[in-house]
Amino acid sequence: MADATVRVVDATGVSIEWERVDAGVAAEKATGKYLPETIFESLARTNCGLKGPVGTPIASGHPSVNVALRKRLNLFVNFRPVRMLPGLDTRFNDLPIDMVIFRENTEDLYSGIEHEVVPDVVESLKVITRTASARIAQAAFEYAAKEHRKKVVAIHKANIMKMSDGLFLRCCREVAANFPQIEYSELIVDNACMQLVIRPETFDVLVLPNLYGDIVSDLCAGLVGGLGIVPGANLGLTCAVFEAVHGSAPDIAGKGMANPTALMQSARLMLAHLGERDAAIRMQRAIEKVYAEKKHLTRDVGGAAGTEEFTQAVIDAL
Repeated sequence: MADATVRVVDATGVSIEWERVDAGVAAEKATGKYLPETIFESLARTNCGLKGPVGTPIASGHPSVNVALRKRLNLFVNFRPVRMLPGLDTRFNDLPIDMVIFRENTEDLYSGIEHEVVPDVVESLKVITRTASARIAQAAFEYAAKEHRKKVVAIHKANIMKMSDGLFLRCCREVAANFPQIEYSELIVDNACMQLVIRPETFDVLVLPNLYGDIVSDLCAGLVGGLGIVPGANLGLTCAVFEAVHGSAPDIAGKGMANPTALMQSARLMLAHLGERDAAIRMQRAIEKVYAEKKHLTRDVGGAAGTEEFTQAVIDAL
């Protein structure tokens, strides 16, 4: 998928010198580390990265590669735009779904602070701070104002977690007061999930703590065709790492079946971030043209093409 995406970015005509570094299982076999220092050395030079899917063994004691990368680089904004592509046959394809998720990216239950109190009783700590909550709210409202978005909704569970999610809500309210032109509202996370399925077209910008943001992102991806579609960006003050919303799929790795759309759309966000807006627009139009024609789509979105055929179709469209 990463190779396919690099080919499409290069086909836009933008001159990029790529540095390739391994993470995850491949890196562990070569260096003994899932997240070797070569990654951080490269990002220290470039301040920008395009990250392919990386798996971490489940319930093995290994820290998540994704979480470790975000925390060490202080990539506190997880930005995930959710929009319908043309030509997809979903139950929502007639709705104007166009929402943006701002997920806090550095704390909450993803802090990974756990311990066994007594045998078979485990305690996990949910960490919510004013600093992290205020800056993700500020990022959401600044984006909404810049892009002329009309509404921001904060998603929470403060009716139960009155202190932690309560603090998150107070920060959102304080930031919202500085943007009177933007409509601000709040939804409890379980109600928000129901509303997203019933009337997704009514949502605009969503701001959420880390765990809720992760779950709601996947739910929203399901509204527009699946995890193979939705892009993402991890943004900090000095560094940005762009990646698909979905994780790894080792069962199909190397078989030429994977849909690279989400990573390609993440690379489109990267181009815009780097100031290459014309190339970003042309790349997006090429992807949309391939979807509208429906001739070269991958299996997960109703087609029969493999990764190579889809990639070549996008390059031809460019």
